[in-house]
Amino acid sequence: MKRRHVLILLAPLAVILVWSFAKKNEPPEVPFAKVKRETLVSTLASNGKVEPLRYASVRVDTAGLVVELLVKEGQRVAQGAELAKLSVPGLAAQLATAQVRVEQARAELAVIERGGHRTELADIDANLARTRLDREAEQREYNALHRLEEKQAATREEVESARGKLRQTELEIEALDRKRTVLVGSTDRAVAEARLREAEAEVRLAERRIADSVVRAPMGGVVYGLPVRLGAYLNAGDPVANIGVLDHLRVRIYIDEPELGRVAAGLPVNITWDASPGKQWQGTVEQLPTQIQPLGTRQVGEVLCTIENPGRELIPGTNVNAEIRASVIENALTIPKEAMRRDTNGTGVFAFTGGAVHWRPVKAGSTSISRVQILEGVTQGDAVALPTSSTLHDGQKVTPVYP
Repeated sequence: MKRRHVLILLAPLAVILVWSFAKKNEPPEVPFAKVKRETLVSTLASNGKVEPLRYASVRVDTAGLVVELLVKEGQRVAQGAELAKLSVPGLAAQLATAQVRVEQARAELAVIERGGHRTELADIDANLARTRLDREAEQREYNALHRLEEKQAATREEVESARGKLRQTELEIEALDRKRTVLVGSTDRAVAEARLREAEAEVRLAERRIADSVVRAPMGGVVYGLPVRLGAYLNAGDPVANIGVLDHLRVRIYIDEPELGRVAAGLPVNITWDASPGKQWQGTVEQLPTQIQPLGTRQVGEVLCTIENPGRELIPGTNVNAEIRASVIENALTIPKEAMRRDTNGTGVFAFTGGAVHWRPVKAGSTSISRVQILEGVTQGDAVALPTSSTLHDGQKVTPVYP
């Protein structure tokens, strides 16, 4: 009785062992894909960075405190629009002082243009008038004494005394004329004009510094960078904003050096952004790289393209995915990229025939994102092995599975 119970208990275990042994000896399951003909769009996939097609970096020309911030990021502005206002201590006082100096210089020049100061000119003119009257009287006296001398009614000494007095008065008139002439010389005018120009230059400088305290947009566009904050103190040359035309953008695509031979100007480009799934932007290759440069562990050339950005969803600095459509091949014989294998024998696939996999060298052509063109080695309808956890070898028996 006890023996029967043991046999009953051991029977299921024996069944499991037999099933496991049979299962172990079954050929492993391997996924396969069929070789097929299709239109293959050959693309180059890489990454890129967005930048504005035309932009300006706005910086302050004078140091000051930001007292007004008149725009925000994403705002469209016209050329000359006010972006921010700075408070610059002492500017108003500098302008007022310069304006006073201009008025003083103009007054001084006006005096010079009139010939001198009015009081001095009035004194000289009065002395001239008086002295000329004296000369007329002395001339009459001299003439009278000269006639009397001829009639022997006056002495020679009296005539000479009158002549000397007349000569003295004439010398006084000449001195007054010279004084009036040289009261304002040419050097005085030049100095006064130079002072006026200097004062006017100071006014213009103060006005320009006041104008510079209002930061304006150098071009029309969209504010896509605004590092400044209200209340911040800015030194001359500090950035205020970036303004660019964002309806059209440039994308700098980084293409690995071996793939550059497939790129040409005019090829269509498709741009996607991980932050906006399902959205695509179309463009065209505009410029090929002029040099190769390192990018991390890669050696790349920078391919430039332009894209339309009507909704201005993409902004400069965005990292994007780029696909350049290199060619379109009709009726191409293709397999999934992952079916391609490389070993010491070269490049090939494991094809399924006669219940087993057999290694076939193949010659590959163009590629798309997921498929590769096969030029030699397989035919339409062949089954090629996809990646599996088992290591395959030529002639191995397998159970095919078609996903």
